[in-house]
Amino acid sequence: MNTDQITQKIAAGRGFIAALDQSGGSTPKALRAYGVADDEWNGDDEMFARIHDMRSRIISSPAFSGEKILGAILFEKTMDGEVGGKPTPTALLDKGVAPFIKIDKGLEDEANGVQLMKPMPDLDALLTRAKALGVYGTKERSVINAANPEGIAAIVAQQFAVGEQVIAHGMMPILEPEYTITAEDREEGEEILKNAILKQLDALDEGKQVMLKLSIPAKANQYKELVDHPKVLKVVALSGGFTRAEACVELAKNIGMIASFSRALLGDLRAQMSDAEFDASLGEAIGSICEASIAG
Repeated sequence: MNTDQITQKIAAGRGFIAALDQSGGSTPKALRAYGVADDEWNGDDEMFARIHDMRSRIISSPAFSGEKILGAILFEKTMDGEVGGKPTPTALLDKGVAPFIKIDKGLEDEANGVQLMKPMPDLDALLTRAKALGVYGTKERSVINAANPEGIAAIVAQQFAVGEQVIAHGMMPILEPEYTITAEDREEGEEILKNAILKQLDALDEGKQVMLKLSIPAKANQYKELVDHPKVLKVVALSGGFTRAEACVELAKNIGMIASFSRALLGDLRAQMSDAEFDASLGEAIGSICEASIAG
């Protein structure tokens, strides 16, 4: 697939984006959920090798294909690794799945109800390398914990600034200002967030597009104006702590919004499964998430 074909496929939205980008502190938790105990690996190299084995098994599965999966978000080490003897981005493209890379380096301490992204001084070098490997786009996450207009404006401005840097490299940014789903003021805050995003979209040059990765909103179709915006290629949803069943029910209420799930996609997979069990479990998860994504 070339860039135009990927863009057209994502715009059509007949599937979802798989999030395979756990990194750093979240990796041991992901391995435990997969059935790999902390005493089964020693040091970061072995830890990342075990998580790469898991991701390779997922990507290699016949259940994981471009029929229902539009793209996959990778951790940098996964991008640099191989699946089936091929560079990971190539293995994905050969399956009709667009590769994305997680580029943020974690979160700053909370201020004004939000956690901004930490600085990314080596971002241009990473983007150049990723583009050369065939990576289509990026994903960058920050977090909103309260309906603070100043904080939300700052977080959205930062996301779009990074997005412009990504676009300059000929890549598609997924901007992810995640709203914590347990926040008591979420409905109010999501209205502030939508308006802040619209303001930034209006300032974006004609011909440029971004993708948005947002928490499934408290109010159904809260983000429909973003879904329909010409400068937004696609709005995707994170599961944000919902179970897969809960996330699929809530997502299906939102017209034009598709999934970009991690835990809700991978939560039933175990290292101890046979290949047949693994493929069946993954296929069931992919099927239900795809169905919820196209329900609207």
